[in-house]
Amino acid sequence: MAKLTSLSSCVALLLALAAALAQAQTSGIYTCVDARGKRITSDRPIPECVDREQKLLNPSGSVKGRIGPTLTAQERADVEAKERLALEEKGRRDEEKRRDRALLLRYPSRVVHDNERAAAINQIGVVKAAAAKRVDELNSQRKTLNVELEFYKKDPSKVPPVMRRQLDELTQSQAVQARFIADQDNEVKRVDARFDEELVRLKDLWAKQQAGAVTLTVPQPKKATDPR
Repeated sequence: MAKLTSLSSCVALLLALAAALAQAQTSGIYTCVDARGKRITSDRPIPECVDREQKLLNPSGSVKGRIGPTLTAQERADVEAKERLALEEKGRRDEEKRRDRALLLRYPSRVVHDNERAAAINQIGVVKAAAAKRVDELNSQRKTLNVELEFYKKDPSKVPPVMRRQLDELTQSQAVQARFIADQDNEVKRVDARFDEELVRLKDLWAKQQAGAVTLTVPQPKKATDPR
């Protein structure tokens, strides 16, 4: 009976050793040198070395990995802020590249860009010409009304309400058209400024494209699928 108990104890000890060995092979061995210069080894992360690097070793003694020092809340916040800024910068660069590709696809040459500028300004000119024609019509109506008002020049108080209303409406309409024409003049300046700004960027992109520094990927149309 005593021999059986002893045998059971030996088996339990062997199993415990095997489990410990398996754990060591799975998790590895942690080692570091603490603040006092003392080397510490453990089968789990070492609290005394949270402020410094710890090596994770294989059972053979080779380096399996490295664990950096544990960061404080402020240090983690600083790291996260730097990572966030890096991501934002990468996003900005990617967006800039996307805009450049779109710009080159739309304007592959100076001729195309100049033609679109001329077309945009010409369209504004068409709208402005229509407004100017309306101004001429209003001016003509105003002259006709002024002739009629001459009859009441000596006593303006006798001007009929209908004519007063017509005069007010003409005055308002003329003011509206004058503002509209001024807006079109400003729009021409805005369009010119936009095309000038694009041209500065395009000159650089065209030069890089000619040198082979910029390549364009033109999306291919999807092939029609057989509904069957």
